[in-house]
Amino acid sequence: MDNYDYGNDPDYGGSSSPDKSIKGYQIIIVVLAVILGVLSFLYYNQMNTLKKEYAIERDTLTNRLSNIMLEYRDLQTENDTISRYLDVERERADSLMESLTRERNLSRAKIRQYEKELGTLRTVMQGYVQQIDSLNTVNKRLIAENVDYRQQVTSQRLRADMAEEMADELSTKIRRGAVIRVRGIALVALSSNDREVSRANRAARLRVDLTLTGNELSEPGSRAIYVRITGPDGYVMANSTGAMFEFEGEYRTYSAMREVDYQNEDLTVSIFYNGTGITSGVYSVEVYIDGYLSGSSEVVLR
Repeated sequence: MDNYDYGNDPDYGGSSSPDKSIKGYQIIIVVLAVILGVLSFLYYNQMNTLKKEYAIERDTLTNRLSNIMLEYRDLQTENDTISRYLDVERERADSLMESLTRERNLSRAKIRQYEKELGTLRTVMQGYVQQIDSLNTVNKRLIAENVDYRQQVTSQRLRADMAEEMADELSTKIRRGAVIRVRGIALVALSSNDREVSRANRAARLRVDLTLTGNELSEPGSRAIYVRITGPDGYVMANSTGAMFEFEGEYRTYSAMREVDYQNEDLTVSIFYNGTGITSGVYSVEVYIDGYLSGSSEVVLR
């Protein structure tokens, strides 16, 4: 039998195996390239979507801040103290707008932070609007009363009587104007080691955070701050049965009390309630200073 070299025979099928392997690799490469292209396309679309969403969020925040800045510019008052505070808030708003304009890496966390600061600006502005409206109302009333009194005065005796009455009324208004107001009331649940907790059932005590507003008409010195916390059940929470203070001629139960040194400037204070009965629900917090209700708020504990 003759020896025949099959390796060199073109009709022999053994050489097709490497070709099939190469074709298989080529197919795999093509499939992987298609998958990579699809993933790249999806990623590109997702990034574009996020950029568009953040652009919309930026525009919304910018518009809201612009409106707040306009409202701050429109606020006018002859009260020097309020004017100084308004200037501070205007500078704060301008700084926030500059920061927002220069922001290049906007994220959900930063958006929430900007929204929080916008909310603070809005809340502070509403407080000043109320103060300005109150001062304007008092001024208009005093002017009207002054004109009316001048028309009614027909004798020296009547003028003296009316002057005495006006003095009494003005004194009353001054006392009311000297009331120390409270803003930014917050109720925080704390664990036994004084860490903030998100659930009321984990709380060992409560902390009330608040800010006494600066008032030049108030007498500086020591002040007793009484906090009255009403729980979801409608009852006032108290550490002891003897925790009482006087308000409008009657004695009321308070939840916590603290004495501070007030010097006619904003003063941030924390007051602690160490009693029991802390549950989830809506709490009412009232703050009393110098026999006046200085501020109140409702807070939800989960």
